[in-house]
Amino acid sequence: MRILVIGSGGREHALVWKLRQSPSVTEVLVAPGNGGTAAEGARNVPVAANDCAALVELARKEHIDLVVPGPELPLTLGITDRMREAGIACFGPDAYCARLEGSKAFAKDIMRRAGVPTAACEVFTDADKALAHVRAKGAPLVIKADGLAAGKGVVVAHSTEEAVEAVEEIMRRRAFGAAGDQVVIEDCLVGEEASFLCFCDGTTAIPLPSAQDHKAVFDGDKGPNTGGMGAYSPAPVLPDSEAERLADLVARPILRELARDGHPFVGILYAGLMMTADGPRVLEYNVRFGDPECQPLLMRLEGDLPAVMLACVNGRLDPAMLTYSPRTALGVVVAAKGYPGSYPKGMPIEGLAEADALPGVKVFHSGTAFNDGRILAAGGRVLCVTALGDTLAAAKTAAYAALEKIHMPDSQYRKDIGQKGINRLTETGGARS
Repeated sequence: MRILVIGSGGREHALVWKLRQSPSVTEVLVAPGNGGTAAEGARNVPVAANDCAALVELARKEHIDLVVPGPELPLTLGITDRMREAGIACFGPDAYCARLEGSKAFAKDIMRRAGVPTAACEVFTDADKALAHVRAKGAPLVIKADGLAAGKGVVVAHSTEEAVEAVEEIMRRRAFGAAGDQVVIEDCLVGEEASFLCFCDGTTAIPLPSAQDHKAVFDGDKGPNTGGMGAYSPAPVLPDSEAERLADLVARPILRELARDGHPFVGILYAGLMMTADGPRVLEYNVRFGDPECQPLLMRLEGDLPAVMLACVNGRLDPAMLTYSPRTALGVVVAAKGYPGSYPKGMPIEGLAEADALPGVKVFHSGTAFNDGRILAAGGRVLCVTALGDTLAAAKTAAYAALEKIHMPDSQYRKDIGQKGINRLTETGGARS
């Protein structure tokens, strides 16, 4: 089987790494890929992830059997529709279903129709009306740019002044461009966040183990939101025993609603949850693996990933195809200093082989490039150092021990990835601390 992975981040490196473990896979191409995907034995091809026409042409020319889009952008642009028209299997939802991530207002409407629990909200296309609503309602509020904003178009405003500033920034100063043509203003939910993903074949949704992402750039969940500074699986706040109940609550009703619209959902449905005192509430949906949740999740996956993906595409997903290690996996993102704002590039990265050689450790590349035999930083998020452990504490220790082997100038990373889960296990007397 010949596979084309679309994207250039840590998620795509993890997908390449896992897909190549299948005995049915003969070659993996990545468009455009990064330094890590090349080192993994995949063939990087200089085609942009948002160039649907060129991606279809590449898949035809290379006789690709399965296309795996990593990021959300090609999905919202209709890459699955284009590949299907060309007779090429593509693991991902069509453009209609991808609006679950591409438009927060659309997602809220589907949730309302499906009866999925979520925060109350109002949607605005006029800045003056949005500001009037903010001033009348008062904080705390969550202000969201409706469209795609690389995980950064959400502001949790703890004061009315912050909420006003967020609306001004998104709608008037156009901080996120066209993504801010419309804003969703939500009630602020209180609780602990968790990531809940399902493999979907249009009618069937099979849960993956839970995970928890860390969006804020600094320790203690301080600072601006990023694309993700680390993740671990499973998340103690969402035990495995709750997975089927959660799928019935937040995934399967969405599949039924989209199927009624004539667009069965195929691929990964990712519900970002807030575990509140009143039960789980959906914050947002993504339509692909999260980054960095993908890295620890795929470290734990023991099944044949290409076979699972093809079963989804063909409407034949079987729960027996999915098995996972009982161990915990934890990943820490190494970012360039200044991220998610402006940051330097081109820094040399040393010690990768030494880190990778540690037991249970895998270093996934996010923003890297090869140059004259060296690996250099080429993005905001540069690496995701991921480790397996018998407990969450052991996985954390292993990941941070691997980080000590890696040296990159002008870098930053959080020191507390997983600590929230360890604290919860300690408080509840959990066995997997």
